[in-house]
Amino acid sequence: MKKNLLLSAAAIVTFSLTSFSNNAWADAKLEKIVAGKHRTESYAKRDQHRNPIETLSFFGLKDNMTVVELSPGGGWYTEILAPYLKDKGQYIAAGFDPKSEVEYYRKNAKKFSDKLKASPKHYSKTKVTILQPPQQLAIAKEASADMVLAFRNAHHWHRKSQATDVYAAVFKALKPGGVFGIVQHRAGNKHPDDQSGNKGYLRESDVVKKIEAAGFKLVEKSEVNANPKDTKDYENGVWTLPPAFRLKDKDREKYAAIGESDRMTLKFVKPASK
Repeated sequence: MKKNLLLSAAAIVTFSLTSFSNNAWADAKLEKIVAGKHRTESYAKRDQHRNPIETLSFFGLKDNMTVVELSPGGGWYTEILAPYLKDKGQYIAAGFDPKSEVEYYRKNAKKFSDKLKASPKHYSKTKVTILQPPQQLAIAKEASADMVLAFRNAHHWHRKSQATDVYAAVFKALKPGGVFGIVQHRAGNKHPDDQSGNKGYLRESDVVKKIEAAGFKLVEKSEVNANPKDTKDYENGVWTLPPAFRLKDKDREKYAAIGESDRMTLKFVKPASK
């Protein structure tokens, strides 16, 4: 009996040490990739505002996951997620339709494709799908993703009345127990006056309500991407601030000192099946 207990205790200790070692290794791996020379210099300079290590750690990212990023844009997070997941997991970029009738979508889809082709060492295992609501919403196979991430793009879906469709597609793609992590420009109680997303800002309560209506449960919030300097009352919306600087050289130093927008960072979970 004692021998069995000792063996069990030893097994528990070994398992705990192994788990700790793997977690520590995963964190070190993420840090190494974020510090990697493959990243676009201008992108890396934004780490102070976008806090990729803290944000992804908060969402619970692991390197063996299947992760979908919605509307990856110029690939800011692609440069981190794709190499992090390529050996053990799967990175899926759900972007624009390269055959769209809209030139903007075609142009940006091509730019993203060219980016992937330019560095096969980092991006050759990236899978590309299309998120072009309301028609194209098959971001991944049903119940196949461990995590879906959306960075600073929810305002587009809200202002175009596409949010319900997008969040339903995310729910469908995730496994039971899967995580939906979202970072979004956050409106204040008074500013901007238009909180429909037209100026880039959304109320946190509105985002939570819409996502939970799709079946998700909010499990945790983080202030890692908060910025109290953001007054949110700009005539040209969030794009007044860096990196867009819509006003160009007008008051540029003022807006540079504010930094990037104040952002909500929310972690939702798709409830496990009963």
